[in-house]
Amino acid sequence: MTSKTTIPVETHTIISAHLKREVIVDFFFACNTLDPSQAISLLLINDGQNMEELGLANILADLQHTNQLLPLLCVGIHCSEDRKNEYGTAAMKDFKGRGAKATLYTKFIFQELLPFIHKESTINRFKEKSFAGFSLGGLSALDIVWANPATFSKAGVFSGSLWWRTKALDDGYVEETDRIMHALIRKGDYNPGLKFFFETGTLDEAEDRNNNGIIDSIDDTLGLIDELVKKGYSKEKDIAYLELKEGRHDIATWAQAMPTFLTWAWGNAQNNSL
Repeated sequence: MTSKTTIPVETHTIISAHLKREVIVDFFFACNTLDPSQAISLLLINDGQNMEELGLANILADLQHTNQLLPLLCVGIHCSEDRKNEYGTAAMKDFKGRGAKATLYTKFIFQELLPFIHKESTINRFKEKSFAGFSLGGLSALDIVWANPATFSKAGVFSGSLWWRTKALDDGYVEETDRIMHALIRKGDYNPGLKFFFETGTLDEAEDRNNNGIIDSIDDTLGLIDELVKKGYSKEKDIAYLELKEGRHDIATWAQAMPTFLTWAWGNAQNNSL
């Protein structure tokens, strides 16, 4: 049952020089005060245009009402029609050339969005900054967090497009080397303090390219977790994996997973009943 508690939501528009478009962002204030001295964390969320359907405001309100959530400002970033180019991995494009604007999107985050958030929220310093997303937006969030550990501390990846690859399946694709995010993890450095949340659903898709009886979305996610473990991250302390039975590649499933992610990342340990 949804609580009667409500949280303030503000909508802003940023004129981005990097993306050459207007970017709509929604602020969700899951905190009782905007006192700059209060320890408030920041969560950026890709595909912010879906937050109303996902019910983020109600989810945050419920968690705040039951005192399960530490102070948090969520910022939903609306995508554009060029989503497949703005999202992706900044270091390289996929085999179809998608992700061509991922570097510009990263510049937008650092040079335009974060300064705007500080100014408009009047919060000069956040306790921590994290990034989450869904599908291709989840890949984008993970890529930005992994590449910028001095700024971001957590990544939330819901049904992430971790299949993102350098070669087509019928063009000599080799699973061990051609998945881009997996390769970036292997080539990267271990950065203590980073934490990762992954969600998949057992009905996320039907594809099973290696015919091992496990759908690709789960296979790719578990494979990426393995890469993180090899790099030095702990499954017990640094990585959370939520696999939803009959969960699908849709907003309803991600809404179901969102409270688990939020309380994993910013749960009030003294009052968290999840």
